[in-house]
Amino acid sequence: MKTRRHVLALAGLLLSVGLGPARAGGEMPFSDAAFEAARTAGRPILIAISAPWCPICRTQKPIIEKLAADPRFRNLQVFAIDFDSQKDLLRRFDARMQSTLIAYKGATEVGRSVGETQQEWIEGLLEKTL
Repeated sequence: MKTRRHVLALAGLLLSVGLGPARAGGEMPFSDAAFEAARTAGRPILIAISAPWCPICRTQKPIIEKLAADPRFRNLQVFAIDFDSQKDLLRRFDARMQSTLIAYKGATEVGRSVGETQQEWIEGLLEKTL
């Protein structure tokens, strides 16, 4: 029987060689292994902190999906963090509100946004990851 650690290690390995979750706008739940693999590989990363009850988050989601499908952002890895149930990750990333977007270029944070719903501004944030 596989342990959770084995499954996470395999997910990280698959992600690092490009066989991870479906791209083209797909996001995946945050996991330490996948996040570290993406950082180590130097991939552009977006962390999207949202809540199912948040209208701003619901507005952001299709914008992020559309932009992630753009060929410029084909390597973008989007990680989802649930505002209500993942408080430890909120502290780790110093996020105080839902609808927070945090952009990384590899291991370096390059920008963040809270409550932004304008496609042009979200696109500008994603461009910093390239």
